[in-house]
Amino acid sequence: MIQYAHSSCVRKRPSVTASPSPARFSTRLAALVSARTALNSAYRMIHPFLPAIARGLGVSLADVALIVSVRSLLGLFSPPLGSISDRLGRKIALLIGLALFAASLIVVAVWPVYPVFFAAMILVMVGKLIFDSAMYALIGEQVAYARRGLAIAVAEMSWSLAFLIGMPALGFMIERFGLRSPFPILAALGLVMAYVLWRILPADAPHPDKHLPPLIDNLRIVVSHPVALAGISVGLLISMANELVFIVYGDWMERTFDLSISALGVASAVIGFAELGGEGLVAGLVDRIGKKRSVVIGAALSAATCLVLPLVGATLPGALIGLFLFFVTFEFTLVGSIPMMTELVPDARATLMAGNAAGISLGRALGALIGPLIFSGALIVNGGVAAALNIAALVVLIVLVKID
Repeated sequence: MIQYAHSSCVRKRPSVTASPSPARFSTRLAALVSARTALNSAYRMIHPFLPAIARGLGVSLADVALIVSVRSLLGLFSPPLGSISDRLGRKIALLIGLALFAASLIVVAVWPVYPVFFAAMILVMVGKLIFDSAMYALIGEQVAYARRGLAIAVAEMSWSLAFLIGMPALGFMIERFGLRSPFPILAALGLVMAYVLWRILPADAPHPDKHLPPLIDNLRIVVSHPVALAGISVGLLISMANELVFIVYGDWMERTFDLSISALGVASAVIGFAELGGEGLVAGLVDRIGKKRSVVIGAALSAATCLVLPLVGATLPGALIGLFLFFVTFEFTLVGSIPMMTELVPDARATLMAGNAAGISLGRALGALIGPLIFSGALIVNGGVAAALNIAALVVLIVLVKID
């Protein structure tokens, strides 16, 4: 059990293998999942509602897709943003992330024009990067490695809940009340969850006799670690493969099946169920069969589903089944890789996790740029390229990622 000092000015940092009492940590984890669901709903809304957002802002699809690319490139700054958590503490970093998120959405709710929307989505990404790095580091410190796959899988449920709950709700609001309607509600949720986390998380001041290494030292540790770089490369490749399809799926479904905005939101819930299934598989299997082995299996299955999706997507039921398989295998692969990454460089854990987020973000940026360029109304090219990238990730993982 983690012991917190009762002094008002000092709290000992938890050991990397210690775990708090289950009830106490489960409450904190539930609050983190709730806060991150709001963050992820705002982050993910562009993909299913890409055409509706473009129409609402009076711009082209390419203009909105550019936001996704620039936002993803911002992930390259994850290491310095993630180091905020190492320098100031996990609690403060989590609150900073939520404050940026809420402030950005309040502004776009007041002034919903393209430049403001662009800036708001960038600041939402900054808040998300700070929040996510702190959350992963907190879990890495408070949950033993043998059980960390389960804890991270639960935390990653916020990703699927954004599609299961967030997208249908956002689609309904946008269709009924206009593009600006979801933003004040999401901002309010962010502020409520910031208050909850402020109340339930203990103070997280650095121990006075432990000097935290400067950012440049943490970065040097990560970039000089070949296995860590290989792990980051795996995240880059599989996220790029996913984004090649993800960035165009809303346009593909609207064109092919003539779906309304609300229908797109409901159809997107299939992705939420798929991601929830992937996270459930991570929770049930990764700690048992091994972190690396799980990612190997996931990458192989992802490559196969990338090839299957264009073949079964001629009808709406087939498209929904194909999307389910595509996202469940991707989610299992990506989420399964996170507990593996948390232990590669324990001395710079938050910085490494931020570096991993940077690799994933770069992959998403490249996929968002390339996906629309190779999309012709069908998914045959996008799916084929995505399969090749998953195979490349599989090779890097088997050959270069070694875990002690």
